[in-house]
Amino acid sequence: MIKKEAQRLGFLSCGISEATFLEEEAPRLEKWLNNNMHGKMQYMENHFDKRLDPRLLVDGAKSVISLTLNYFPSELQIEGSYKISKYAYGSDYHSVIKEKLRHLFEFINEEIGEINGRVFVDSAPVLDKAWAAKSGLGWVGKNNNLISKKNGSFFFIAELICDIELEYDHPATDHCGTCTACIDACPTQAIESPNVVNGSKCISYFTIELKDNIPEEMKGKFDDWMFGCDVCQDVCPWNRFSAPHSEPLLKPRENLLTMTKKDWEEITKETFDKVFKNSAVKRTKYDGLLRNIRFLNT
Repeated sequence: MIKKEAQRLGFLSCGISEATFLEEEAPRLEKWLNNNMHGKMQYMENHFDKRLDPRLLVDGAKSVISLTLNYFPSELQIEGSYKISKYAYGSDYHSVIKEKLRHLFEFINEEIGEINGRVFVDSAPVLDKAWAAKSGLGWVGKNNNLISKKNGSFFFIAELICDIELEYDHPATDHCGTCTACIDACPTQAIESPNVVNGSKCISYFTIELKDNIPEEMKGKFDDWMFGCDVCQDVCPWNRFSAPHSEPLLKPRENLLTMTKKDWEEITKETFDKVFKNSAVKRTKYDGLLRNIRFLNT
């Protein structure tokens, strides 16, 4: 019933797993942090226990309902322009997904009875991909993205953690095999080994998370990406199964796809605010985007 409603609300897939301690992920996360692969994303050091145990986030949690929402666009930016990650073409996904999750939460309350729960969209200490994989929605690929045989990897992940027991799904099997396309294609060699992504070397980190100047040694390695990077997904063979989404709020902003390098270089604060109103690109702010463009230009 929950999965049917999730589908009606526009989610791509829905899976459910038992809310328990993530034993396998604990040593991996600790090692990743100890090796400073989070760079200056200090927030990753916070709430270590909560990241691994959903029962510390929701009292009496018994189930983690994982959901995915497709964001693969029907059209791309024009060739030869500065590039933006596909997920940021439309409205900010946080608000789009939260609204859908709110409806799902209300539906469960009405149909099953009052539950205690919380919804999460990439803004709390929840290991989204681990829960989605446990719920059978895909496997975590060598590029650390969740990959589905049916849908590829161009989708958002969200959760509804609640205090009712449900029927649990089984984890999906890994289908990366011997493929190393993502590792070979990463412009900054951020994928240091299968499933180990050094966040502090990732183009998305430099263009979105890093507030300081971008290190000089990265010059010439960004392949014209000014906000995020999709290379490891673009080369993934499973993404030949990606189909365009049908969510109106995620449709590209007007003129976004046709803007040339010159347009971006001359963008004013007024145009930035207009084009990226309620957009994930706001995260890097106007000055941050200009810094990225200047870095690509020098």
